[in-house]
Amino acid sequence: MWQALDVGKPTFRLSFGDLAMKCVVVCMLVLLGWAARLSAELLLPAECSIPEVVDLCIDARLQESDTIPALPADDATLVRRTTLDLVGRFPTVREVRDYLSSEAATKRVEMVDRLFRSPTFVRHQANELNMVLTHSDSDMTGYLRQAISEQHSWEQIFRELMSGEVTGADQFLKTRVQDLDRLANDTSVIFFGVNISCAQCHDHPLVTEWTQAHFYGMKSFFNRTFENGGFLGERDYGLVKYKTTAGEEITADMVFLTGSVVEEPDVVEPNDEQKKAEEAVLKEAKEKKEPPPKPSFSRREQLIDVALREGENAYFSQAIINRVWYRLFGWGLVMPLDQLHAENPASHPELLEWLARDLVAHQYDLQRLVRGLVLSRAYARSSRWEGESYPPRELYAVVNVRPLTRHQYATSLWLSSTSPDYLSGDLSAEQFEQRIGTIEAGAHGFAELIEDPTGDFQISVTEALLLNNSEQVASDFLRDAGDSLVGKLKAIQDTNVLFDTAVWNVLLRSPDEEERTALTNFIAQRQENRVGACQHLVWALLTSSECRFNY
Repeated sequence: MWQALDVGKPTFRLSFGDLAMKCVVVCMLVLLGWAARLSAELLLPAECSIPEVVDLCIDARLQESDTIPALPADDATLVRRTTLDLVGRFPTVREVRDYLSSEAATKRVEMVDRLFRSPTFVRHQANELNMVLTHSDSDMTGYLRQAISEQHSWEQIFRELMSGEVTGADQFLKTRVQDLDRLANDTSVIFFGVNISCAQCHDHPLVTEWTQAHFYGMKSFFNRTFENGGFLGERDYGLVKYKTTAGEEITADMVFLTGSVVEEPDVVEPNDEQKKAEEAVLKEAKEKKEPPPKPSFSRREQLIDVALREGENAYFSQAIINRVWYRLFGWGLVMPLDQLHAENPASHPELLEWLARDLVAHQYDLQRLVRGLVLSRAYARSSRWEGESYPPRELYAVVNVRPLTRHQYATSLWLSSTSPDYLSGDLSAEQFEQRIGTIEAGAHGFAELIEDPTGDFQISVTEALLLNNSEQVASDFLRDAGDSLVGKLKAIQDTNVLFDTAVWNVLLRSPDEEERTALTNFIAQRQENRVGACQHLVWALLTSSECRFNY
């Protein structure tokens, strides 16, 4: 067996034979800049690991474009970045210093696995998926936390969301069922990476494969869905009709995005007497607080089946990979995220195809996908670019700087403004997680005041005013108390120790000489109000751009 010598490099654990020879050939071709031009299936066998494949594909494209990537990020930056992405908060000072002091060759893998075991991992991943599924229109985090803690696959979550039979998961349909056009397009965008809204009135002018038949075909999977007394139901009848630009009225088939048409039994429209009987059954179910009877033929079940069918599941698998990649790398393999189609190819098509096949082969295990991506060398590069011209983002030569989400930012503000003694090293793992949970709970209200970043992020006027003028900022983050950073700092007489404690607690590093000089002058001018000086210092650190972004 070949043994990995450095967890920051591609690791091969292969027995000699055909697979080993293939991987050797891949490495040679990457060095020659040829790998990106050859068959992904030939060069990227299924037995390779996710980090190996990511780095082979990214490095091949960099070589082909004559781009030298940024150096690896320093250890403090890497532990900060990884902790934010996996558990949604800054690491503690102790976590960073323990990582820096470790000389173990496997310390990066051990850090990642430790974060995966944390209860905070479940809560953060639920927050991230909730944003994808709801865009803050509703809250499905309760359902998602349970699903993630029980290690539900993305396929299982999709089934539960589309069936509407699981409490909490039914919110996806309930919040949209009154607007079937929105329900059809949101489902297409979120689960299949395709925005078909433009095809509602006419065939897409730029993408030949998106026609009105596709939009109304997707709508047909939902047109029989309704809500009855808080429960979702589905009728056995009902058709979708639309008019073409030529004025022709057409009855829509159930058409999936691949163009596959789903057949169904002949639809028999009930007469008036049958409709009255149906209304009586629904009324009784509502009064008894029971779900309505199930249909003999469920169109939503047909959508589940066709979306996951072998040969049809590329949209489903590639869309979630693209979203996870975007979240971790700051730029999708396909951009925009809702334009996953043949006329908008991926920056690394062979990588996206391999990851999709791998995801399906491993039963849509998102935790395995996330773990593989964060252990790649591409993820661990520096965000500093020392060259003259900044490379295109799709090359992943340098890590993209990303704004923190509302929950990441709020939780990190609470954590950073808390005394380091509160999370000291003598706590048991259980006590540590309990205190982190307390900090998360305290940050929840503040998170609701912040908008989640979208697109090309800029600090909003609302957020700027909140940080500058809000009494809640003062009461939450600038308290003079025994468990607060301000309370800790005011008792420190040595100015240098005070600065080190403050900067380490918020920015997780030592102040440089320029900062130390500025801070010395700042404190010297405010000796008569030491608490106020400490509050101003903490506020300046918390509201800095270095604190606001993941880099």
